[in-house]
Amino acid sequence: MSSAITMASMSTYAILGCGSVGHAVAEELETEGKDVLILDKDEGRVEALRDQDLDARTADIRESTTAEAIEDRDVLLILSSDVEANMAAVQNVRDRGGEQFIVARASDPVSADELTEAGADVVINPSAVIADSALRALETGELEYKATQLAEVIGDTDERMAILIHRSPDPDSIASAAALQLIADSLDVDADIIYQGEIGHQENRAFVNLLGIELQQRTDVDLEGYDTFAMVDHAKGGEPEVEHEVDVVIDHFEPEHDHDAAFVDVRPNVSATSTILTKYIQELDLSLDGNVATALLYGIRAETLDFKRDTTPADLTAAAYLYPFADHDTLEQVESPSMSPETLDVLAEAIRNREVKGSHLISNAGFIRDRDALSQAAQHLLNLEGITTTAVFALADDTIYLAARSKDIRMDIGAVLEDAFDEIGETAGHSTDASAEIPLGIFTGIETNEDNRDTLLELTEQAVKQKLFQAMGVDGSEGGSNGS
Repeated sequence: MSSAITMASMSTYAILGCGSVGHAVAEELETEGKDVLILDKDEGRVEALRDQDLDARTADIRESTTAEAIEDRDVLLILSSDVEANMAAVQNVRDRGGEQFIVARASDPVSADELTEAGADVVINPSAVIADSALRALETGELEYKATQLAEVIGDTDERMAILIHRSPDPDSIASAAALQLIADSLDVDADIIYQGEIGHQENRAFVNLLGIELQQRTDVDLEGYDTFAMVDHAKGGEPEVEHEVDVVIDHFEPEHDHDAAFVDVRPNVSATSTILTKYIQELDLSLDGNVATALLYGIRAETLDFKRDTTPADLTAAAYLYPFADHDTLEQVESPSMSPETLDVLAEAIRNREVKGSHLISNAGFIRDRDALSQAAQHLLNLEGITTTAVFALADDTIYLAARSKDIRMDIGAVLEDAFDEIGETAGHSTDASAEIPLGIFTGIETNEDNRDTLLELTEQAVKQKLFQAMGVDGSEGGSNGS
């Protein structure tokens, strides 16, 4: 038997001031077979406690003699509704050199601080405890109601359900959609995950391939074959290109467009849509597929930068639930994908051409074939000392492609790109991960060919850097350090 268990089994308790709270605690401890002594100055109450076979004695908890009477007790619960009496009891115990573990009752934050200063180890405020309990009960009841509502909406599907995720989806979008697909499958409803753009970044492609998540490209499907439409983690993906009514909206960002959906669950107070879907899987008591669990855990980790950014208790409890079901060998493979030779070349070019102003780094990677390499370069450059925001751009197919990353909690890199390029190109992303596509002619007015490559690079570099630095709040005309 461990020492902790031995101590717990041998602990003796004293409850000082036995109102309704103390009475409830005393009964619970007695039920658990604990040795409990109750002290209260109300003789009638003490007599009633004795009638219940409780060890109760008459005593004024303000008196120093009371502290002497309980010096052999391990744990003291000072629970009178008279906070001044509780303060006196704590002070008397500590003045005598008593080292017992003390739990004391306060009435407000001020008295709580005073009791802590007097020597109480734990201070409770019954009003706050009741409020917390009520909120937890409300949250539990609301989740149960919404889980039932979600199941009903999905269950009304006659043909198939389309799960729409944002353009060039990230792990949180993909994982959330896979979880909703699992919920649909449990209701005998066929569902397809549909995306636009590309599965960018080698890590995201490894994520999809290793976990066997089947995605449908929007251009390859006819939406007329679906009668239920869900938008999952879609809010930051721009205007949804779907003419059908949306039935389900689940996101951790407020939608930029209104949807008269039968079911809506938007929670800006959590950091990942994967967290929301994990709660529904728990509430619906579904058998959790290992691949889906791995995807959801990775989705939460990716969205919170491995729990280092904007992580909430809900994210942590969801991750703790998923952890035993996840395949951690697969997670390691997803997080450490191999780097292609071209990606190494792009990274080297981005390092060479980097320009740094403060903690912001912008670089031109030249002409590229693999646009995915930009995302990896932007991510790797974020590891440089003193750098909190990166943007790497390059030219391909008469288009400027840009990938940006940020770990600066004060900056929304998605909003920065939107401010800089939304009127002249397409932008997508959120506070830490964003991208842009800009027609080359917007800046140069000339076409791409072998004879003017250097001119194009020079014109593009000047225009893009200036717009980006200005949007970041940095004067692009100022000098900065680079790799030369």
